[in-house]
Amino acid sequence: MTPLARVHNFSISLDGFGTGEDLALDAPFGHAGHRLHQWMFATRWGRTEVLGQAGGAAGIDDAMARQHAVGIGAEIMGAGKFGPPGWQEDPDWTGWWGPNPPFHTPTFVLTRHVRPSIELEGGTTFHFVDAPPGEALALAREAAAGRDVRIGGGPTVVRAFLAEGLIDHLHVVVVPVLLGRGVSLWEGLEGLESDFDVEAVSSPSGVTHLTFTRVGR
Repeated sequence: MTPLARVHNFSISLDGFGTGEDLALDAPFGHAGHRLHQWMFATRWGRTEVLGQAGGAAGIDDAMARQHAVGIGAEIMGAGKFGPPGWQEDPDWTGWWGPNPPFHTPTFVLTRHVRPSIELEGGTTFHFVDAPPGEALALAREAAAGRDVRIGGGPTVVRAFLAEGLIDHLHVVVVPVLLGRGVSLWEGLEGLESDFDVEAVSSPSGVTHLTFTRVGR
């Protein structure tokens, strides 16, 4: 069976934006700040894996968040997730995450500015490729060695893979905030739901977990 292409813990606002406007070094998600991700930071998984701290809550949010790395052998991300606007001009930029990024797999960064791969601690190696979604997924699947590939975002990248029918499992977290502007996940994807079995689970935290499983997988 062909390994799956999966999206996990992808947060959007009530009006469908996966990130805000005016992204910068001191504002990775632009005017949205961290409002889309507070639910995750509050979980045990988020506190440990993302913030490197103790504590956090159990429950449905934690259970859903923990699926992020299960069975994953490689990741694909867009240039906007790897760094702020202009990072391509900084040869010393190695990502937001320090010497030990949280991916622990080969990670493919989609960018027109190809540069040599960067091997960091914990098993993460960033490869910079200029390729359309299908070609990038083939590269990532080869590197994943039989495991699944995570499409990590941002919203433009996830939307592109969805538009080409390349995503098998999509976990979207709808956060009860209105951003008013930003980058939409759903733009141009009218009728997408007909290709998936869709389930919704509401959490006491106020978020709703939507899981889209491609019909026939």
